[in-house]
Order: sequence, then structure tokens, then C-alpha cells
Amino acid sequence: MTTLPLAANNHRLEFVLRLADNCLILSQRLGEWCGHGPELEEDMALTNIALDLNGQAQNWLEYGSELEGEQRTPDMLAFLRDAGEFRNCLLLEQPNQDFAYTTARQFYFDTWHNLVLTDLLNSTDQRIREISEKSLKEVRYHLRHSSGWVIRLGDGTDESNRRMQKAIDDLWGYTGELLTSDAIDDTICAERIGPDLTKIRTDWLTAVQAVLTDATLQVPESGWMHTGGKQGIHTEALGYLLAEMQFLQRAYPGAQW
Repeated sequence: MTTLPLAANNHRLEFVLRLADNCLILSQRLGEWCGHGPELEEDMALTNIALDLNGQAQNWLEYGSELEGEQRTPDMLAFLRDAGEFRNCLLLEQPNQDFAYTTARQFYFDTWHNLVLTDLLNSTDQRIREISEKSLKEVRYHLRHSSGWVIRLGDGTDESNRRMQKAIDDLWGYTGELLTSDAIDDTICAERIGPDLTKIRTDWLTAVQAVLTDATLQVPESGWMHTGGKQGIHTEALGYLLAEMQFLQRAYPGAQW
């Protein structure tokens, strides 16, 4: 089935799909840890966080479907879009590699996610306010969980500190996209639908620095940042992820279970 192109001038739809895809893609990445966590409790925690994010993605995709005039169902948006139609930030499609990388990626995103959803409680869009309020209860737990692991690993052994610092450094270059606005973000902010990313950036840097200080980790030096995910330009990692996530629906169109 051929997917319909996104409405280029529908900035509200684009914004909602960004929120949805961030949750959906990170949920899929975290799901890869199921049965492979470093300890039983953490295996269960990562799986539960993945399920939380999947539920949030479902709520956003339902709203996205409505904004699109129900041309596509939420399942179609999740399983029948190609990589170039996804709007998630590049950070979230990066492979797990090891537990330190997963923790750093989650911490960076959770800090941002908490700030954005808190801001969206004041959105002029009622549906966005409602979904954000429901999601925020879960995201606050996600942030406590990932922050705790950053501190535990950073302020642990020499080996755990080294590996956590490497993950923090290597993924830092993907964080800029979360905090840098484009035309969609500017329009959304001007209409008071979404946040001012300039303020989010300031608050995010302050929050991240506080946790890294507690973890005896160094804040990476800012430099060139990867961009493109919000415009549909992705790394090859997303293609492999979607091949697995979308296989069943594409192999057996319309299958229900």
C-alpha cells in the first residue's frame, strides 16, 4: 500500500508526528533490551518504560490521524510510513550498543521530554494539553530512573565512570536537534501551541549539568551537532529498526492479532 505524503503546510500535524515518532522509535529501541537487561529489575524497568512510550506514541498518532482527516489510521502511520516520513530526532534511533549508551540516550531525552511536556500543559491546543498531562506522570518517573543510573554509573567504579563518560560524550552531538528550532517549531511557538526551544535549551543544559556534576562526569564541549531527523533525513540505523518493527504489517497487510 502506498502511503500518503505528509501535508507540508500542516505544521500542527508535523509537530504532533514529531512527538509521536520520538516516543515510538525510542520505545522500539528499549524493547530490544527485553530479556537482556543487566539485572532482572532493570530488564523489567526498561520494558515498562518502552510500554509507556508506546502508549504515548499511540495517543499522539491517534491525534495525528485526526489532524490528517483520518486518511491513515494510527497503525498505518506507525507501520506503513517509510523512513523519510518519520520525524523523530536522530538521537532516538541510535543503536543501544551497551547499557551506558542506552542510559545516556534515555537521560538526554527524558530531561528534554519532561521540560517539553510540562510546557505543553499550557498549549492552546486542548488535545495536546490532555495528552501531555497524561504522559507527564510517566515521564517524570522515566527521568528519575535514567538520572539515577547516570549518577550510579558515573560515581561508581573507574570502569563504570569511564564507560558512562564515553556514552555521554559520544551521544552529545545528537542532542542539539532536540533544542534547535526550525520553521515548524517557530510557527508552533508563535501560535502558543508548543514550546519556545530557546528556553527549553537553557533549562535542559542546567538540568543536565546538575546531574552530571552529581555523577562526577564532565559536560561535553559543545560543537557541531547532527540534524535532519525532524525533517525526515535519518541515519541508516532507522532503516534497520523499521525493517524489524514494520515487517509483520508489511508482509501480511491488514493482519490483526
